[in-house]
Formats: sequence, structure tokens, C-alpha cells
Amino acid sequence: MSIQIESPKPPAPQENKGTYAFVSLGCPKNLVDSERMLGLLQLDGYQLVREPQGADFVVVNTCGFIERARDESFATIQEMIDLKRNGDLKGLIVSGCLAEREKEQLLETCPEIDHLVGVFGREQVTKVADRLVGGLHEQRTVFEPASAVPLVDRQRLRITPRHFAYLKISEGCDRLCTFCAIPKMRGKHVSKPMEEIIREAKELAADGVRELIVVAQDTTYYGMDLFGEPRLAQLLEQLDQVEGLEWIRLMYFYPMYIDEPLIKTLSQAKRIVPYIDMPLQHVNDTMLRRMQRRVNRAHTEELLDKLRGAMPNLVMRSTFITGFPGETEEHVDEMVQFVQKHRFQHVGVFTYSYEGDTPSAKLPDHIDDAVKEARRERVMAAQQEVAWAYNESLIGKKLDVLLDMPVEGERDVWIGRTYADAPDVDGVVYVTGKKLKAGQFVKTEIVAARGYDLIGAAAGKGR
Repeated sequence: MSIQIESPKPPAPQENKGTYAFVSLGCPKNLVDSERMLGLLQLDGYQLVREPQGADFVVVNTCGFIERARDESFATIQEMIDLKRNGDLKGLIVSGCLAEREKEQLLETCPEIDHLVGVFGREQVTKVADRLVGGLHEQRTVFEPASAVPLVDRQRLRITPRHFAYLKISEGCDRLCTFCAIPKMRGKHVSKPMEEIIREAKELAADGVRELIVVAQDTTYYGMDLFGEPRLAQLLEQLDQVEGLEWIRLMYFYPMYIDEPLIKTLSQAKRIVPYIDMPLQHVNDTMLRRMQRRVNRAHTEELLDKLRGAMPNLVMRSTFITGFPGETEEHVDEMVQFVQKHRFQHVGVFTYSYEGDTPSAKLPDHIDDAVKEARRERVMAAQQEVAWAYNESLIGKKLDVLLDMPVEGERDVWIGRTYADAPDVDGVVYVTGKKLKAGQFVKTEIVAARGYDLIGAAAGKGR
């Protein structure tokens, strides 16, 4: 559960005020928040340790998006509470989306939590730590309103490997998808100024980042609040000029605002890899209307054709939801056929999560959990055939692989990724070769496929 320090250049602490451990849960956007809090605590003089046992306190930065994520957050909180009860941990701070969503109710559920810090209270984490270490418990919560300007994400203590980092370009979301509580937790969409994003990207590149992963709740909506229209294309044109970066990867593309200028920018860029993560959630028009996705199947298929026509080597990732209220077996058949037809290299399928504070909770015709899961398995079975066939097609090819880490217990075997694979969510490549190290690009001959992963041999020196 604990965070290990990967960045070789953490902010220098001013003094040693105490020790703490950190647990970061949820999505890459939450990870950026974690790294910012880690940086603030480090600068303020707190010392990060690998394990919570014996620490003055632990910070658990939670996810509260769906039931499965909340279960993981509660399980982690309970694990830390057990350490406190056994005298192995002095204090517990809970932050992030679950804290923001539950607020004081979380203290009623878990009274042994010492302090709560909401999403927009993260900049106060050092003051909260000071109160905890100082034994001051009068004010146990820090909840601030959603900011009208984006929070600053610089001076982070990065916990990703040094060679890749996430860059958050905006916060919050203006979408009102009926199944989603993110706007309640993260507020309305606010874009970072373009110059701030470029400054952050240059700092990350100077710190050794070779792969920059662009994230937001809704990436293609970037700039709408600043300019009255999306400006992602212009931002990407500037990011593409940042020296030191070799791969720029794009996540969380909403299909509604992908237009011809953006497609042209993507197709002509020298550092932006031909990889797009575009969560579609469903393909049936009735379901899309009930989800309030504001797109239809015809528009989506037209867009996919345009993207692939402009970028022949494009790799696509998407996510779908099965078991949304009112879904029928025919709707699932349509989803299966869509997956088989459009052959996304990567697909994640999730069962609908009932969220009582979202509009979809009030819809009729909710579906039994066992049926939701059976439908998910159907879609995943169709996708598995597509993904495995794609991997088989790569055997015999030589591909650039970015090495992430050595395989524990093995000699000269590394875990890496091609441009087709985002960290943590897609497959990996197991590479054998001598004198290699993390952060290198190495030309790799693919010799076998093992399910969603590939096996290869270094066909040259790392660079």
C-alpha cells in the first residue's frame, strides 16, 4: 500500500518535522494531487518513509468514483486504523475524492480518522499535518469550494519512474453524464493557462521525463472556459516543441470536440504518439441518450474513420459500461458487434455502479448485478480476441520499447512498453537484453505474444 520514492530529485526539506507514509489511490489525476501534496510536505520538513509502521502519520489520498473504488479506499483506511489501534501508527489523514464526497459523514463512519482534507483543500495539507503532530484536534476537516482557477501542480515529488510523468491540463468537468459523480467531487471545468502548462512540461523534461502523459477529466474540452472554444490543438502544437520529450501520450479524449484542426495537429506532430484513449461508455443511441453523452453511434463511427484515415498506425483505447438502467440484451449485442468491427487495441469494460447521488439512480429498469457481470464478460470475450490477434500481428516486428523497470528476481529481463501501451492500464513488453536500464528506448524484436503482453529481445543498444 505504501508509496516508494522513484524521483531522484525531490524538493529539499527545510527541517525534519516528523515522518509520514503516503498511499495514493485512483486515477492519474488523483496521482498528480498526491505528488503535489508529497512535494508540499517534503518542502515543509516532513520526511517520507516507505511503510506506515512507526510513522507519525499516513496520508491516504482516496478515490470515490464508483463502488469498487470506494471499497478499496475504505479497505485502505481500515488497514491504517488497525495499525493505529496496534500502536504501529500515530495519525491518519484522509484526503481526495472519497473525503470530498462523504465529508463529515466519513468521520462518523470511521471516527479514528484524525483529519479529512477535501480535493480543493490539498494545499493545506502541511497545516493539517502540523495540527496532527502538534496534538491539535479541534478542527478536523479542511473543505474548500471548487477553485475558479486551476490549482498549481508544480513542485511535485514525483512517484512515477523518473522517465514518465502525468501532466494535468485542467480540473473538473462540465459534463453531466447521468452515471457520474465527478462534477460533484471535482467541480466545474477550469483550464490551466497555456503558458503554465508549457512551463510545467519543460520542468518535467529537464528532470528526465521522456514520456509525458496528458490527462484531465475531459481533455478535448481544454480552453473552453478561457477562450470560449476548445484550444487543445493549439496547446498540443506548443507541447510538441518541448525539447527533451520523446513521447506525448493523450488520455481521456471526449469525442464531442475532436475536429479537423485537432486531427491535423495529431497527424503532423513529431512527439505525440498515435495513441488515443477515448472513453465511449456505450454505442447504442438509446443508452447514450440515457447516459446523456451528447454523441451518437453514427458520429462516433465517422470520427473513428477520420482518425484512422489521418493516422494509419493509430492505437485506440476505450471503455464501456454494461448493465446501465434500461439496457437490453440487444443493446449488448450491438456493443459486441461494435467492438469486433472497430478493433480497438485496448478496451476496459465496467459494470454499471449504482450511485445514489447521480441522476441515473432515479432511472427505471435497474439490472441485477449478476446480469451486469455476465454482459461485461461477453464484451470482454469479444475484445480479448481482438487484442490477442493484434499482439500476434506484432510478432517478428522491431518496435521501440521504453523500459520501465527490471523484472524482479530475473537477470537482464525488463518490463517496458511500446507507444501502444499506457502505464498501468495496457499491456507490457518483457525485454531481454544486456546493459539496459530504466528510461531507455531500445529497439526490440517481438518474438512471442502472451495474452495481452508481448515478449521481445533487444535488437540494439538502449538510448
